[in-house]
Amino acid sequence: MTTLVEPEEHKDLRAAVAAFGKRYGREYLTKIVAEGGYPTELWQEAAKLGYLGVNLPAAHGGGGGGIAELSIVLEELGAAGAPLLMMIVSPAICGTVIARFGTEEQKREWLPALADGTRTMAFGITEPDAGSNSHRITTTARRDGDSGDWLLTGRKVFVSGVDIADATLVVGRTADARTGSLKPCLFIVPRDAEGFSRRPIDMELHGAEKQFELLLDEVRLPAEALVGDEDAGLLQLFAGLNPERIMTAAFAIGMGRYAVSRAIEYARDRTVWKTPIGAHQAIAHPLAQAHIDLELARLMMQKAAYLYDAGDDVGAGEAANMAKYAAGEACVKAVDQAVHTLGGNGLTREFGLASLITAARVARIAPVSREMILNYVSHQTLGLPKSY
Repeated sequence: MTTLVEPEEHKDLRAAVAAFGKRYGREYLTKIVAEGGYPTELWQEAAKLGYLGVNLPAAHGGGGGGIAELSIVLEELGAAGAPLLMMIVSPAICGTVIARFGTEEQKREWLPALADGTRTMAFGITEPDAGSNSHRITTTARRDGDSGDWLLTGRKVFVSGVDIADATLVVGRTADARTGSLKPCLFIVPRDAEGFSRRPIDMELHGAEKQFELLLDEVRLPAEALVGDEDAGLLQLFAGLNPERIMTAAFAIGMGRYAVSRAIEYARDRTVWKTPIGAHQAIAHPLAQAHIDLELARLMMQKAAYLYDAGDDVGAGEAANMAKYAAGEACVKAVDQAVHTLGGNGLTREFGLASLITAARVARIAPVSREMILNYVSHQTLGLPKSY
């Protein structure tokens, strides 16, 4: 099975991205974020090198690979200290959904632009009263009987990068003509659509991508704004959510690797008594354990990516959830141990680890909490009764 040992082309991709990421690194990213900007230079060069669209179809300007390749790109950028959250959103979620379910016109319009970095797309699903429970989404779309247009109304929160995105892929609900019940559907909403507004959310987390609340007030969209089949429902939605979980795992593993590498570097050089502190098992063993946990999480992530790219959506769903859970836990522990290894220096701006304490928590919370993953595994995998 290809997930146990990486093929040579994956090793080559990993090495190339690692070298590319080191040319930018955490200092570059921190400086850009502190100035309130976005690492456009990094994004554009990654696109030029073919990294942004490595998972998108070659027929539409992509690399013809899959989530396995894209997760390598994000992990290695994270390990270099320069991860790009929009890689999860734009090519992984939105690009995948459009590639699998979009019309030919949507594919021609969006996929080459997402691959070459000239356009980006955000993803809006979470609502103030519908976090983990996507069945409570109240953003609704109804048809205008005269024009055939869609009218989209609702609110979204914690939507990343809306200010830099050309459009947002919004999850709404439409009425099923046969049953009258609501079903999820996906719509491409241009950033300048009338009635579509955004408000920044003041976050303690300072990342390159800002978070927004969206308001959709009778946003009129043409019939072709609908992505895929109106009746496909959850199938299309989870086609984007599984890659999101896999890529979040890659994001977390990369961050954890970066933190551990900084701690190792410090532990090799820092001498308090006669030997470097890394010679003491109280320092060395926790770092070794953090490394092991990250490697184990990567194996599950690779399995999830393999299953997804092979077309096994059911198998990928279970593995993607497990990978995201394992990576989130491993990342938080790795960052905590790295900061602890440096002692007081771990909280200084000079060493740049303290900010990761907040950032690492994201992998436990988003895009789905660890508790909801445990719910999923307990009743989907283990067959235990649902508690909700």
